Amino acid sequence: MQLHPTKNALGWDMSFVTNHLGPFALTEALIPHLPDGANVLFVVSAVEDPERKPATLAGFRGGRYLSAKASARGEWRPGGAKQRGLDAYATSKQAILAAAMVFARETPRLHFNAVEPGVNPTTALARDANAFVRLLSKILIPLLVPLLIPFIKILSTPKRAARVITKIMIDRSGQTGVYYDEGGHPMLGSALVRDPKFQDLIVAETRGLLSTIPAQ
Repeated sequence: MQLHPTKNALGWDMSFVTNHLGPFALTEALIPHLPDGANVLFVVSAVEDPERKPATLAGFRGGRYLSAKASARGEWRPGGAKQRGLDAYATSKQAILAAAMVFARETPRLHFNAVEPGVNPTTALARDANAFVRLLSKILIPLLVPLLIPFIKILSTPKRAARVITKIMIDRSGQTGVYYDEGGHPMLGSALVRDPKFQDLIVAETRGLLSTIPAQ
């Protein structure tokens, strides 16, 4: 999650590339080689939901998707966050969540799910923040988070998130197309990301965008 957006050699927004295009392309390449019944899990974020109160308090305004090409250029629907990096992050996570749902419908022999791992403030998520925030994340926050977790549901730690992710990955119940919260329980995404038409649009436009990358 970059607070101050950067671009790659193609001129594409790094948050959108890292959080959506990369996982999408890798998954499409792996699907033919995965055995029947394999679990595929996408790490997403509830900040894609404009109605999510903790996210709005933190400055997020939900996913701001215009098109895959616009997202790659770092362009977002107006009315977003004050920091453009937050729009990039929320949109990229919304896009890969939508894609996970399409993969689940398209390839029923595999199990595609998504997880919101909770807020993990000790992982240098916003590593390009100012020096004061970085200092807090290294010294004070690691001490406070374990004390606050019982009172703030969305808070988590790498160890706690890993337990939830592992539980989902080794599950043999055959669940697919499920979005899990930080405790490993099914949750709902935004109204937009639950719309199959929006999901299909994301996937079609993503495939079209990736097809423009010259072969190496």
